[in-house]
Amino acid sequence: MNGIERLHEIMTRLRDPQTGCPWDREQTLESLKPCVLEETYELLAAMDRPEDKANHIEELGDVLLQVMFQCVMAEQEGRFSFDDVANAISDKLVRRHPHVFGDVDAKDSATVLRNWEQIKQMEHRKEARHSALDGVPGVLPGLLKAQRTQEKAARVGFDWKDASGPMEKIEEELGELKAEIAARAGDRPADSVRVKEELGDLLFAVANLARHLKVDSESALEGTTARFSRRFRAVEAAAGEKGTALKDMTLDEMDALWEEAKRNEA
Repeated sequence: MNGIERLHEIMTRLRDPQTGCPWDREQTLESLKPCVLEETYELLAAMDRPEDKANHIEELGDVLLQVMFQCVMAEQEGRFSFDDVANAISDKLVRRHPHVFGDVDAKDSATVLRNWEQIKQMEHRKEARHSALDGVPGVLPGLLKAQRTQEKAARVGFDWKDASGPMEKIEEELGELKAEIAARAGDRPADSVRVKEELGDLLFAVANLARHLKVDSESALEGTTARFSRRFRAVEAAAGEKGTALKDMTLDEMDALWEEAKRNEA
């Protein structure tokens, strides 16, 4: 019995209506959604530490469990099986890689992506999809959704030629945001909707620049947030060693501790 077969057998026993686990039997697609999301984020964290092989294996297993869990549920309902899922993705991979499994020529990644998008469009003609942007999951985090939307538009040619385009757009959007903030401070009533729109435009342009630079905007922001958290905790610790709290320090004093924390990381 291989690993997949063993996992399938275990999950089937856990879901057995008479002898299975009460918790596993009670689960539904709706109740599993938070589990899928949490396990995905834990896998992303493990991917940042590939040297921890045991943790990487564990988190991949947790995600695989979520796939098998839903497949066993579907089997019990007579809808589909794990094999159906595995065969469906296998068929898709073969179909969307004609340069590997067929006689299509694709010498670079850009050509592969264009072909991939054209094949997807042909597949989805049978569905209610009418736009190149269809298929971007609505539940994605904001930056990731922006980048995926931009990628789909780019695959049909709606894109700048290089990073200079989004760089100029960032400057333009930043200027518009500054103007809107200045207008709010004047005689005109505060228009928070407009500020929010301009700020969104700026973030969208930054995500577009990240895409052109081959940087994942979501993970880039996550990295910055992690660095900030690490340095801020160091500032708190340094203040504690001085016998004081941050709320009792001046901004200049806190900034000096911040710079010290940065130097210690270098």
